[in-house]
Amino acid sequence: MKQWMKESVVFGTILSFLSLGLWFFYPQPLTVTGNFPTWAEFDVPLKAMQKAGQADIDTYQQENHVDWIEALSCLAVRYGGNWEQYQGKDLDRVIQSLKDGEKPEDLISGNTKGYDYYQTVYNAVLGGFIGEYQIEEAEEDGASSIVTNYGVKVFSPIAGGYGYSHYDDFGAGRSYGFARNHLGNDLLGSVGTPIMAVETGTIEAMGWNEYGGWRIGIRSMDKKRYYYYAHLQSGHPYVFTLSEGDTVQAGDVIGYLGMTGYSTTEDTNGMKKPHLHFGMQLVFDESQKESDQEIWIDVYEIVKFLSKHRSYAQKDEKTGDYKRSAAFFDLSVESGAEIWYTNHNKKIPSE
Repeated sequence: MKQWMKESVVFGTILSFLSLGLWFFYPQPLTVTGNFPTWAEFDVPLKAMQKAGQADIDTYQQENHVDWIEALSCLAVRYGGNWEQYQGKDLDRVIQSLKDGEKPEDLISGNTKGYDYYQTVYNAVLGGFIGEYQIEEAEEDGASSIVTNYGVKVFSPIAGGYGYSHYDDFGAGRSYGFARNHLGNDLLGSVGTPIMAVETGTIEAMGWNEYGGWRIGIRSMDKKRYYYYAHLQSGHPYVFTLSEGDTVQAGDVIGYLGMTGYSTTEDTNGMKKPHLHFGMQLVFDESQKESDQEIWIDVYEIVKFLSKHRSYAQKDEKTGDYKRSAAFFDLSVESGAEIWYTNHNKKIPSE
């Protein structure tokens, strides 16, 4: 069954030595057809992501720029993958060492295989989260312009101004259709809440199935992350203009929260409570995309990280759809400022 044709699949029992905290027990990635992980765990806590991310942003364009993924990978080696022992002072030391010009290889005590593993996994999870972007900002005279920034360039899947609740339900049992584990995070909210693209990417799947109801799948531009949004609103699940193959920018409205699914009858509200099922699949090799080698990670801490970065939406009375309130362009893809200024009959400012 294709990956986008179901909400979740059953993972086999996999032994993880990450929690042992022993350096010589770092995870040994299995392979399918090449040298790539076939299982991965991401349990970096929110505070660690925030601290490392801020160090990355603060040192941007400095001689010794702190790459937040390198910093987190170094500390993961020290912890043997056991983030339950995380203390902010440990990450402070890693960050300061990198600021002082030390390299990751200076901080990992020769454990290059462990570091390579964490670097590979954390890049797959967080690789598109921080970078250069352009965003529309209001000016004092009420006009607006496009400014270029460096920082967090991903957004919460829930539009700004809308409430929701969630808890860490990854791995919880599900029984509809067949017994399986829950491979995402359910964000409980109100029907009709605008759902936003977390990251800039390409729509790979849209449509109905009995497990996820109306759902949409978006692949990151680097192809490493597949975002899955399910149980969208009955009758009006998506923005009308969207279709498979379209590219959406991070923070664009893609659909609306609902409670569809758990029925063989299309457009049925089969869920007990309105919510968004949000999941992230890691793709290290295309052979994993639609197979029993799919890798889904626990996004609970990631959803908390994204909650500080919201994209706001406003209703277009002509179409009945919502659209983002401020223009945004991911500069790892291309600059959209020229198009924006042209469409708004404005002169492109000189550097």
